[in-house]
Amino acid sequence: MTKAQILERAEREQVKFLRLQFTDILGTIKNVEIPNRQFEEALDGHVMFDGSSIEGFVRVEESDMYLKPDLDTFLIYPWSGSSGEKVARLICDIANPDGTPFAGCPRTALKRVIAMAHARGLTMHAGPEVEFFLFQSRNGRPTTESHDAASYFDLSPVDQGEDVRREIVLALEAMGVHVDAAHHEIAPGQHEIDLRADHALTTADTISTFRFVVKNVAIRNGLHATFMPKPIYGIAGSGMHTHMSLFSEGHNVFLDPAAPMQLSRTCLSYLGGILRHAKGFCAITNPLVNSYKRLVPGYEAPTAVAWSEKNRSPLVRVPAARGMSTRIELRMPDASCNPYLALAVMLRAGLDGIEKNIDPGPPINKNIFTMSHRERRHLRIDELPGNLSEALDELEKDDLVKDTLGDHIFEHFLAAKREEWHDYIRHVSPWEVDRYLGVY
Repeated sequence: MTKAQILERAEREQVKFLRLQFTDILGTIKNVEIPNRQFEEALDGHVMFDGSSIEGFVRVEESDMYLKPDLDTFLIYPWSGSSGEKVARLICDIANPDGTPFAGCPRTALKRVIAMAHARGLTMHAGPEVEFFLFQSRNGRPTTESHDAASYFDLSPVDQGEDVRREIVLALEAMGVHVDAAHHEIAPGQHEIDLRADHALTTADTISTFRFVVKNVAIRNGLHATFMPKPIYGIAGSGMHTHMSLFSEGHNVFLDPAAPMQLSRTCLSYLGGILRHAKGFCAITNPLVNSYKRLVPGYEAPTAVAWSEKNRSPLVRVPAARGMSTRIELRMPDASCNPYLALAVMLRAGLDGIEKNIDPGPPINKNIFTMSHRERRHLRIDELPGNLSEALDELEKDDLVKDTLGDHIFEHFLAAKREEWHDYIRHVSPWEVDRYLGVY
């Protein structure tokens, strides 16, 4: 869209406020909201904000930052504000006062890797399957009490979240987000919505928008939506399985009809890069202490660094579809991640695999969950980090992932997550009290 088209549409549809939206390093949506008399100034990228107040941005003495809107991301929310006014949004990149790209902008980090792929004539398409829970709220505070007793693919009346899920889909579609499917997941209160594969930057924008919409619709229905990976012990956690493919001049370069499994050398090398760097980027795709409560055996979440065509226990699965739909599915990410950084490290790892012609090894078509430790070692199957601290250690050792993030994002992300881990290990949990207090 052009500036003139946006201004004309905003006036025609009587949009009163515009949100200039961006994310901090941890993936939290931030925004500066302006009234309609300032729309033109905002579209020219002249709106400034205090970067020192945002996680991982800049020091107090260098705080002024500019919001540079991507005009193609303009949309009007399908609901009105409390006073009935219409609100629109634009997603922005962050710039320094001199107009240069800010090194701490996650969206800019993804755009750098996309440019690397384009230099090789390649375009990444990504499609996430996003899982989340809908819980009851009590006196305005979220609980872990579900409002249904449904399980995988159940219908109403057992699935009490069906109408809310449908409302979420309608809101997303009204905002131009293409939804492929929606259904109840394994655990009570757990849902999944699958988003259509699109260009990497569009997909990252969509994931950010998706989380906002899901939470907003839930609140409007008296519920709390959470993307926390493992909110309840003993049931399945929520992931964000991410399907990836590469295109060149309109052709899916992961497909080779003459090759075994119809997977091209490019596809296998990309997959090899993902496997080689998975431990190094795990802290980015799974950034919470709680993320590693999901990545444990027994709940179909991956723990083994391997790939397969035929089962869901390894880290990477190759779905059966071929032709233009040939793709790989990375099963470890969860939706608490910063989508810009997550897609950036995935794509960069895959490109490294292509550049170095990394062999992923043979597929592991036996259920890894049932293998003994000895069997895994014999097949040289490595393990993902067992907790956030181990994942941060692996991140520090992976130079490719560090280079993808850039020094600014790497250093601030690492510092924030080390502090999160240290805060966690200082606390005494109810499990520890129940286990030890009466015994020792």
